[in-house]
Amino acid sequence: MGIPTYELNNGVHIPVLGFGVYQATPEQTVSAVGAALEIGYRHVDTAAAYGNEREVGQAIAAAEVDRDDIFIETKVWISDYGYDATLHAFDKAAGKLGVDQIDLLILHHPMPGEFELTIAAYRALEKLHADGKVRAIGVSNFGPAHLDRLLAETEVVPAVNQIELHPYFRQSASVARADELGILTQAWSPLGGITTYFEGSHTSPLQDPAVRAIADAHAKTPAQVLLRWHLQQGRQVFPKSVTPARIAENFDVFDFELTAEQLAAIDALDTGVRGGPEAEVFARENFDFEIPEA
Repeated sequence: MGIPTYELNNGVHIPVLGFGVYQATPEQTVSAVGAALEIGYRHVDTAAAYGNEREVGQAIAAAEVDRDDIFIETKVWISDYGYDATLHAFDKAAGKLGVDQIDLLILHHPMPGEFELTIAAYRALEKLHADGKVRAIGVSNFGPAHLDRLLAETEVVPAVNQIELHPYFRQSASVARADELGILTQAWSPLGGITTYFEGSHTSPLQDPAVRAIADAHAKTPAQVLLRWHLQQGRQVFPKSVTPARIAENFDVFDFELTAEQLAAIDALDTGVRGGPEAEVFARENFDFEIPEA
């Protein structure tokens, strides 16, 4: 089956379900992306900071899928913010990915402590978009105030905002502001895996009794139910796994629908507690590493 798509605010179409490679080692990335493309995924989400762009490119080059049918998304790391540095960040990413054009290039964090560098980086994305080197541009981890400040000083409305979003942390204000601006919300940690990384935080939504009851009702897994929850509410999502069976399971979400009551039951699980770090943590003094050349 052809995978459904969302239309971004500039007319570009993006698959509703993609494949993420965060925390996949370079060795794991080649086989995992290859398996995902064979199963039917057509969107791969990576980042300069993940250290596996080159391996994503190798997997895409080896796949029996036309490059034009694969949507590639990557992110500029904060050490490459600034107009000229971000232009060069594209060269590094494209070189590792082995492509001339990147489908979606986004800023990894708002870096509010040096937002002038974020603005300069985004203006570089606008230039790359105008020159046809990228098909769409966007941001990640931006809150409503970050979005408003960005739009006050730039021209192109981001196509996407990629944020932590799962049943325990729904980010309703960020989603609502993105909707008002015509920005597609992408959910990272869509299954809530980030919530298990921190001592004393709540458990995974995959273990939540409400989610498990809905999964049983549909003869689906909790992961499939959570992915369906995202899709039915209009978010783009990219689960990650390096296990072929799990990669296939996460793709098998197009043959059932949650009821309005089931969607509301999952919505009601929101704790308002973030699993990942606040945007303010992402300052260059805290993450002082350079992105290697291609």
